[in-house]
Amino acid sequence: MFCKTSPLWGKRPALKSGYDAVIIGGGLHGLATAYFLAKDHGMKDIAIIEKRYIGFGGAGRNTAIVRANQRTQENVPLYKEGLDLWPVLTRDLDYNLMFNNCGNLNLMHSEAAMNAARMNVATAQFHGVESHLLDARQVKEMVPALNISPDITFPIHGAMFHPPGGIVRHDAVVWGLAKGATQNGVHIHQQTEVTAILTANGKITGVQTSRGKIHTPRVLVAAGGYSAAIMYQMLGIKLPISVLTIQAMVTQPLKPLLNHVVSSGAYHAYANQTLKGEIATGAHMDAWPNYTTQTTAHYIKHQAEALSEFLPCLRGVKFMRIWGGLADMTPDMAPIIDGNNQIDGFYMNCGWGYFGFKSCAATGRHLAAFMASS
Repeated sequence: MFCKTSPLWGKRPALKSGYDAVIIGGGLHGLATAYFLAKDHGMKDIAIIEKRYIGFGGAGRNTAIVRANQRTQENVPLYKEGLDLWPVLTRDLDYNLMFNNCGNLNLMHSEAAMNAARMNVATAQFHGVESHLLDARQVKEMVPALNISPDITFPIHGAMFHPPGGIVRHDAVVWGLAKGATQNGVHIHQQTEVTAILTANGKITGVQTSRGKIHTPRVLVAAGGYSAAIMYQMLGIKLPISVLTIQAMVTQPLKPLLNHVVSSGAYHAYANQTLKGEIATGAHMDAWPNYTTQTTAHYIKHQAEALSEFLPCLRGVKFMRIWGGLADMTPDMAPIIDGNNQIDGFYMNCGWGYFGFKSCAATGRHLAAFMASS
């Protein structure tokens, strides 16, 4: 009945005194970069240093939505690459990431929003990403539960439908990448804190950890919401990043009613139905910078009011769980990815805000190539 178990990615390795590269942060971007460094570039001597446990931060505190219908010509190709990678990773990792491209339905609540959606659709189609503009009647046909009547706070004028988008099981991605990385020789050190990043003559020489010193010529900080503080405290590098809390929650399990991810910018709410039947929902971030993952009754009230307007069948449904995560936001909502700029051998990957999950695989692959060649 009871048996000893070990992590999917193997037993805890001994901490070596030196590695070819050290990655600070055991989230999706750190794991993906380590995986591609080892798999594609033959850099087997890599350590991932995680203060708590892998997937503790934003990797395990999101609603797992993936899409490639963003606004700018720089974003769309990257997120399209990310979408294309999910089935490839499922095969290469030999691990079911539970990718469900159920499609994303972004609701529009004014003629101005519809005009903006036309531009988004055109941008997506220009880059070969399937995207369509729907009117209110077509939206109702796709999701019969939606309320398209004019007597709600923000009447639905139409929607932008993005069929390739959908849901990926976020913890499965953490475990799958950890498995793939360790099978290629990467060491994952959990419950290990980096206390200092060591430099000499403008170059990285190592890191000091709670378990001893590690010599290395390369350090990547990919610690999500904690990245900016780590770099400022240990290297004096100040970045224009504000850390904000995002909250999300799930309802009790229900019979199938949502076949797509449905989101609304006007209501600041999105929802999808999980494989267990729960309605997972989230919205915008808290309005003030902080480092807390605490949740609030105000946010539960907001979600209940928003969802029960455009999905009235959810009125009376109970919320079962709520959680919070950190979003590291830049002023222009664009990430900061750099290396060898102020210190040779130092790399950073941060500022993803709430776009970090959908970008992790593609960014990890490109950052691995950058680190291996520079």
